[in-house]
Amino acid sequence: MLHIEKMKEILKDRLTEKRYIHSLGVQESAIKLAKIYNVSIEKASIAALVHDCAKDLSEDMLLNYAKQFDILVDSVESHQIGLLHGCVGAELVKIEFGIEDSEIINAIRFHTTGKENMTILEKIIYLADYIEPNRSFNGVDQLRKTALSNLDKAVIMAFDKTINYVIQKGELLHPTTIVARNFLLLQT
Repeated sequence: MLHIEKMKEILKDRLTEKRYIHSLGVQESAIKLAKIYNVSIEKASIAALVHDCAKDLSEDMLLNYAKQFDILVDSVESHQIGLLHGCVGAELVKIEFGIEDSEIINAIRFHTTGKENMTILEKIIYLADYIEPNRSFNGVDQLRKTALSNLDKAVIMAFDKTINYVIQKGELLHPTTIVARNFLLLQT
C-alpha cells in the first residue's frame, strides 16, 4: 500500500480542488469518530481519504470501469450512474493505491448507499462523508453532535435525510439504502 502522503498527491492531481478539500474533511471526521468508537484510526483515515477517488470520473468512464471490473449495474444505477463511484472506487484503490484490506475496500464501496449489517468502519465512513466540516445543510450540527454519542442513531438520521433529499429531487431511491435503514432500525 502506498504511503498516505503519496495517496494525497495522487488525489490532489485527480480530484477537483473542492472534492480534494472534501476528502480531507471526511478524513478528519472519520479519525475523530474512529477514536470514539474504537476503530482502527489508520483504516478510517485511509478509507476516508480515498473514498471519492472515482467521484469526478465521467459517466462513460464509470460505466467502462464497471464493465471492466464486472460490477453489476442495477436498474437504479443505470439511471443514476454517479452512484457507481463507490463500487468503482473500491476497485480502483486496489490498483492505484495498493489497498488490499477488505474492511477499507468495503467502507469505500458502501459509503454512498450504505448496506444491510454495516460494520462500524462502514458506518463511520458513510457518516463522515455526510458530516465533514465543509458540509452545510439544515440539521448538520445536530447530526454531528449525535454522531459523537450514538453512531447508529446518527447513521439512521443520515439515511432519513438522504432519502428525503432524493425524494425531493424526484430521483430514484437505491433499495440498498432502504434495506440498510430498516436493518439498523430493527437493531435499535
